[in-house]
Amino acid sequence: QVQLVESGGGLVQAGDSLRLSCAASGRTFTIYHLGWFRQAPGKERESVASIRWSGGSTYVADSVKERFTISRDNTKNTVYLQMDSLKPEDTAVYYCAVRSLLTNKYDYWGQGTRVTVSS
Repeated sequence: QVQLVESGGGLVQAGDSLRLSCAASGRTFTIYHLGWFRQAPGKERESVASIRWSGGSTYVADSVKERFTISRDNTKNTVYLQMDSLKPEDTAVYYCAVRSLLTNKYDYWGQGTRVTVSS
């Protein structure tokens, strides 16, 4: 299994920046991709960004591409989501998740970290 712990959420004002962290532990050698998702109140969960654990290729959703960056520090088994120029519509609970090499599915999820952007 892989355990994930997110951190870095909080209450900020529009235009501010936040950096979310997702620390992975356990069977990290089974990680294929690590992704960030978010779920706003009353809305479906959406994919925000992902990074290939080995190789580092990235994906960032078009809706946030100009403002969000995903990166990783493999020495710390940690993936970051840098969020700049935050908008009230970025308000959501952000989750990181692992797509497993074994199943090619997002099998492991963190507990989530709340981001609130005030106008």
